[in-house]
Amino acid sequence: MNNFYNLNRRQFVKAGGIALGTSLLAACTNQNANQSASQNDGNLDRIRLGLNWKAEAEYGGFYQAVATGLYREYGLDVEIQPLPPQGNITQMLMGGLMDFAIGQAVNALQAIEQGIPKVTLGSIFQDEIQVLLAHPGVGNDSLADLKGKTIFITPGLSIIYWPLLEKQYGYTQGQQRPYNFNVTPFLVDNNSAQQGILTSEPYIIEQVGGFKPVVLPLKATGLNPYNFTIETTNQLVETNPDLVQRFMDASIKGWYRYLAEPTLGNELIKQDNPEMTDDLIAFALEKIEEYQAINFGDANTLGIGAMTEDRWKTLYEQLIEIGVLNAKINYKDAYTLDFINKGVDYYQS
Repeated sequence: MNNFYNLNRRQFVKAGGIALGTSLLAACTNQNANQSASQNDGNLDRIRLGLNWKAEAEYGGFYQAVATGLYREYGLDVEIQPLPPQGNITQMLMGGLMDFAIGQAVNALQAIEQGIPKVTLGSIFQDEIQVLLAHPGVGNDSLADLKGKTIFITPGLSIIYWPLLEKQYGYTQGQQRPYNFNVTPFLVDNNSAQQGILTSEPYIIEQVGGFKPVVLPLKATGLNPYNFTIETTNQLVETNPDLVQRFMDASIKGWYRYLAEPTLGNELIKQDNPEMTDDLIAFALEKIEEYQAINFGDANTLGIGAMTEDRWKTLYEQLIEIGVLNAKINYKDAYTLDFINKGVDYYQS
């Protein structure tokens, strides 16, 4: 279990890391959007889907769509590409190294502010799954209880949530310590807390530390952005909407199949990520179900992947209020509802 100590977490928590160089942005603007979607020998459109981390249960529906042949039924030959070390998912998408990518709503709005022409097509996770984790039995049982306590956190997550934690619970900058994706500092300080992902770090801490941590969802602050979103370039949406629609339909149906019976998708996940274990996959799926992170709220009627204008507007206004965004941007440029929200019956057919 020692390898758990240094398990890096997803790049999307580093909210500031999406800026592109001028030359790269110019190159993507002139890119032929259909270049990577050309027909292959099997008369299938070849698609590259970029993950924002290694293969794991949080991407299970995409692997299920490959494993069950769903993508092929929709005329697609999909290659799933886990994020390489030091990779930047937005740069890779805009540089033409992938056709679709897994993203996050806060980053999508920041991209609009920076003039990056990408768009969010749908959201697999309806809830924020970033959490703070605390030791049990020491009185740190709520976000309010962590006032004045040491908290290990990344700069990106701090930028987004710390203003709310200061305002609502009286946190101060002096509480922050850098989180380097290593659980050891948290384990040796019983009165500390650390950030984590609901579906991963609690399991790691339980395995390495021998206890179940207190899980404090950050959505309790009132900020609840869409997560594990599907993104592509504006150019692909404009030039090949049929391909985009087929990819979205097959992916969402893959998620329904995965949540119903994940065996085939899990086998592909483990092939792509030899470090992945059956126990960790099972833990992630258990937490997804326990917290209804995917299939609840709007997704109950509109289908997995659902998004609404109201939630995007609320997020935009919250990020302006805490100083993460500039009020001058048009937040509607960050997303489109044209390829989702068809109803549960459609996606389950």
